[in-house]
Amino acid sequence: MAYDPHPDLPATDALLADLRTLVEQESPSSDPDALARSADLVARLGTGLLGVAPERLGIHLRWRLGGPTRVLVLAHHDTVWPVGSLRTHPFEIVDGVLRGPGSFDMKTGLAMALHVLASLDDRTGVTLLVTGDEELGSPSSQALIEDEARGAAAALVLEASADGGALKLERKGTSIYRVVIKGRAAHAGLEPEKGVNASVELAHQVLAVAALGDPAVGTTVTPTDATSGTTRNTVPADASFAVDVRARTAAEQVRVDAALRALAPVLPGAVVEIEGGINRPPLERALSADLFARAQRLSADAGLPPLTGVAVGGASDGNFTAGVGTPTLDGLGAVGGGAHADDEHVLVGRVPDRTALLRALVVDLVADSPAR
Repeated sequence: MAYDPHPDLPATDALLADLRTLVEQESPSSDPDALARSADLVARLGTGLLGVAPERLGIHLRWRLGGPTRVLVLAHHDTVWPVGSLRTHPFEIVDGVLRGPGSFDMKTGLAMALHVLASLDDRTGVTLLVTGDEELGSPSSQALIEDEARGAAAALVLEASADGGALKLERKGTSIYRVVIKGRAAHAGLEPEKGVNASVELAHQVLAVAALGDPAVGTTVTPTDATSGTTRNTVPADASFAVDVRARTAAEQVRVDAALRALAPVLPGAVVEIEGGINRPPLERALSADLFARAQRLSADAGLPPLTGVAVGGASDGNFTAGVGTPTLDGLGAVGGGAHADDEHVLVGRVPDRTALLRALVVDLVADSPAR
């Protein structure tokens, strides 16, 4: 469905031109120099569009556009693509499909945010936060995101949409662990009975951990990479394995965390230790429901494509805003697909209606802000 944009919205061509500039400034999360150059670029683009320079917080950028934060618009400028990816995945638009590293996840959403906020007459209480380490799990921006979200009426997350443009109403929380096992070495041929076999203990613990999942409520507990032993003829003294936990509710995260920390060794003399813990809280549907209903109403009133919503397993910075109790709506960015993959792409024809939806949401939330 084509959409005739609101006259106050920026021209799609201008937005796409800035998007090309963003995509062609490569910004892998693990490259500090590239991230610094990308942050410089986002700051320049944003200053030109918004008329005010951001606060520079290392690789993160914050625009407080009028008073305390009531509406938090959240984006990130880092990607998973290494420097040099443009040689094999250049920015291009062919037959209405835009391609380029990070275009879908999530530089289109970033460009949308900048252009929408630039188009507003009233930005009271609106804050745009652009972080630079989301793809790493937001180690240096988590506290910043949580502090900015506390007390806000809404967090609007410009991550790419789910299939067909669906908004992301629910995201599983993630927990990351390593189970470390200590045994005792011995010669495997001469006196294996004097050892404590860490590999055998690992096998017991992997089975115990895998049993902690609960498919009925959407909780997955997955042992992943494992390591054990030193040489072929030595009883292993050390072993460990990683555990990936995904849960729809905070209560499930706490249940699994307690169960992992209660693991006891099976073999006499073995020691089991647990490293890691809860990484991102879940975005539970209760925190997105009212904003989704608002978005559906605004979309219908404006003649935009019908909105759908889904639950997804992946995490975003929206998990952190929801974790502090802020109503959160995620997946407001590009429509397309192929995040992190060779076929990453954006449907250009959907950029106008997504931009219109974002603008309508911000305008409506600003008008309802109790801080006014």
